[in-house]
Amino acid sequence: MNLRRLLVISLVTLAAGLAVRQWVAAPIYVASDSMAPTMRKGHRLILDRVTYRFRAPRRGEVISFKSPEGQDYGMVKRVIAVGGDMVELREKKVYLNGEPLYESYAYYARPDERLVGDTLGPLTVPEGHFFVLGDNRDNSYDSASWKDPSTGEPLHFLPLSAVNGKVRGAY
Repeated sequence: MNLRRLLVISLVTLAAGLAVRQWVAAPIYVASDSMAPTMRKGHRLILDRVTYRFRAPRRGEVISFKSPEGQDYGMVKRVIAVGGDMVELREKKVYLNGEPLYESYAYYARPDERLVGDTLGPLTVPEGHFFVLGDNRDNSYDSASWKDPSTGEPLHFLPLSAVNGKVRGAY
């Protein structure tokens, strides 16, 4: 009888743990330095899967999402612009709705180099989509540089359906 009870308790605990990980919160790790210095490669974070069930991501929030190019891995980036916003990059400087965006978190590893995506737009973000950038601007694969794998055309916007959740604190 004790063995059966232990088995039931173990299965219920396992099922509850899997449910929490699937629908509430999950551990993730940063696999590159694209968000440095805010988050460095190897940082372990908590992915909040609940918040965006009630509202959409907001400007400035750090989100996790599926690669918009179809690869089978997740990415972590900062939301710069939301649906209806106009975003432009002029020689690495971000302009949101015509105004320069103050970004204390942005880091430029190669400030004197001109890279793909340093000048872009102006672009209007479609409703239900986001324009996202890594904090390490010169070493980030993001809205400024994604391409459709079948056509080679730019993919500047991330659909809400690709978002996995809001990145919370480290552990």
